[in-house]
Amino acid sequence: MSYALTWLPSVLKAAGLKVALQQGWEERGRGDVGRIEGVICHHTGVAAGGNMPTLRSLVNGRAAGPGVTALAGPLAQLGLGRDGTFYVIAAGRCNHAGEGQWHGFTQGNANFIGIEAENDGNGEAWPEVQMEAYWRGVAAILMHEGLDVGCCAGHKEYAPHRKNDPSFDMHAFRRHVAEVIDGTAPAPELIPAAEPPPHPGAAAGRPTLRRGASGELVADLQRMLAVDADGVFGAITEAALRAYQRSHQLVPDGIAGPKTWHTLDSS
Repeated sequence: MSYALTWLPSVLKAAGLKVALQQGWEERGRGDVGRIEGVICHHTGVAAGGNMPTLRSLVNGRAAGPGVTALAGPLAQLGLGRDGTFYVIAAGRCNHAGEGQWHGFTQGNANFIGIEAENDGNGEAWPEVQMEAYWRGVAAILMHEGLDVGCCAGHKEYAPHRKNDPSFDMHAFRRHVAEVIDGTAPAPELIPAAEPPPHPGAAAGRPTLRRGASGELVADLQRMLAVDADGVFGAITEAALRAYQRSHQLVPDGIAGPKTWHTLDSS
C-alpha cells in the first residue's frame, strides 16, 4: 500500500530539482503521516565523503553505538546530497523529529516532512548547489501544502534542548525560502535538455542523460566511463559518472549534460 506523500517527487521535479527515487519508497514508512503542518530541516552529522553516504542508514535506520541509541528507519522522507540531489526515501511517517514542538505542533514525525541534508555539522562548508536546492525544495513543499515560510523549522528549533542541527542560520534560511515562494529569488540555472547546435540552423546535439534513460547513446556514455555497455542508465552508470565528474572538477550530479559531454569528448 502506498502512503500519502507520493506527490513529493513530482513537486520537487516541477521546481527544477534533481530527484532520485529509492526502491520501495512509496510503501516505506512507520505507518502513514497525518496532516502535514510543515518541514523540519536536519543535517546528517556524519563525517564521511561522497555525495550521500548516509543514504542506507536513512532508509534502514541507525545501529546503537557509544552514546547513541538505535533508531529504526526510515529516518526522513528526503535526503539531500551535497550536489543538490533529493533522494526520495519514504512516502510515510519517519523517525526524524522525536520529542519537541513548533508552533504548537508536537507530533513532528506525523505532521512534518523531514529532510536530512548531507553535512558533518562540525564546520563543513555548505555547497551553494546544495543550499539552493534546500531552499527550493522546502519552498516547493510548502507551496504544495498551502503553508507559509514560518512552517519551516530547524530540528534545533523544534527540539532546542536536544538538537543542534542544521548548522546554518534558520532565520537566513527562511528568508531565502520566502524569496523563492514570492518569486523574487533568481531563477535557477537548469541543465539544458541537449547540447547546443553546432551552428545556426543545425539540429541540437546529444540529449542530456540521467538515471532511467536507455538506448545506444547511453551505451556510448557507458563505454566512455568504462562500465558495462548494456544501454541502461542505472545505479552503476550513475556512480561511475559521479566519480568521473568529481575527478574532472564538474558538479558530481550524475547527469550527462552539455558540460559533461564536452569534457568526456576531450578526455
